Amino acid sequence: MTEGLKSVDAIHDKTFEPAIQGLRGIAALSVLFVHLYDMPMTAGFLPAVPAWFDFTILTGGRGVELFFIISGYLIPASLVRHRQISKFFYERCMRILPVFVVFHLVIFVVGPIVGYKFFRDIDPLGYVGLFLANLLFLPDILRLPAAQQNAWTLTYEWLFYFWFAATFYCVAIRRNWPMAALLVILGLVAVTAFPITAYFLIGIAIRHFDIRLDLTGWRGAVAGLACLFLMYVCLEHINPFLGLVPGFLLFAMARAPASGIVAPLERPLIQYIGKISYSLYLAHPFALYPLQIAGAKLAAHGYPLWPIWLCFAAAGLVVSLAMSAATYELIEVRLRRLLDGSFRYGAREAVSPIG
Repeated sequence: MTEGLKSVDAIHDKTFEPAIQGLRGIAALSVLFVHLYDMPMTAGFLPAVPAWFDFTILTGGRGVELFFIISGYLIPASLVRHRQISKFFYERCMRILPVFVVFHLVIFVVGPIVGYKFFRDIDPLGYVGLFLANLLFLPDILRLPAAQQNAWTLTYEWLFYFWFAATFYCVAIRRNWPMAALLVILGLVAVTAFPITAYFLIGIAIRHFDIRLDLTGWRGAVAGLACLFLMYVCLEHINPFLGLVPGFLLFAMARAPASGIVAPLERPLIQYIGKISYSLYLAHPFALYPLQIAGAKLAAHGYPLWPIWLCFAAAGLVVSLAMSAATYELIEVRLRRLLDGSFRYGAREAVSPIG
């Protein structure tokens, strides 16, 4: 997702932009912070907090839409760069599947043993059905529960990959304008039915028109943070479509090298978190689960809630980052390198140019 602070995708992309990787880190941290809050709430050891704090923290879960903007910006360029649909999907599979499948197997093997509530009252046939549905990213489509609580977003990612690849094929290769128009209409219908998919379009538009908003100095930094917060607030509390405007402005500012928001995004820590952001996004619920169980037991024995929660948040942050760093190194780097060595030659032989 490798060397330095770059992800696997960045190595393949000669136009790597550190600020975009920084936004990945912000998106992943946003989701993590929400789970450091709502997992204790679910388990019953979250102390009473002010309403403004609850309002602020819960908006962070909308970091997934920031991921969608980044995908809309990077994925079309990746397909155009590869000029091979099979090569494009090979790269997507190598980017997405190794971490997802490893955690998928862990949860379906270990989950029933440790009593994970997802598996309560599930018969063998239901177990097989949920295993396959989750493996194929179908829970949202089939209205089934998701085993990995964050993996629901991958359904939207894959549908976007397929939609854009089909549209690209019809427009750039076959010049099949009626089919391309139909695909565009289907995309607009999807945006109407699922407003969060509109955030893919921000990235597409900014990439296509090469839009940059250069707002320098501390004003740019403040404006960028304000746009990030307003996007989250609109998504969580008002209307997803209203969040498109601050999301657009934020991303346009991140693309301007001299913009004030760029320097914070390019700091080494944020860059590293951006590099491991996919592992962090999927791994942190696994890291937090045993801490959640421990916190619930301490609360049940009458220990004060504030120390329990603060210890959970501090330990959860450290353990999540450590587990994500290990997951990145072992799976995204080493396992992918092994898989590339096993399959890439065959993949290259199998592909045929589409351009």
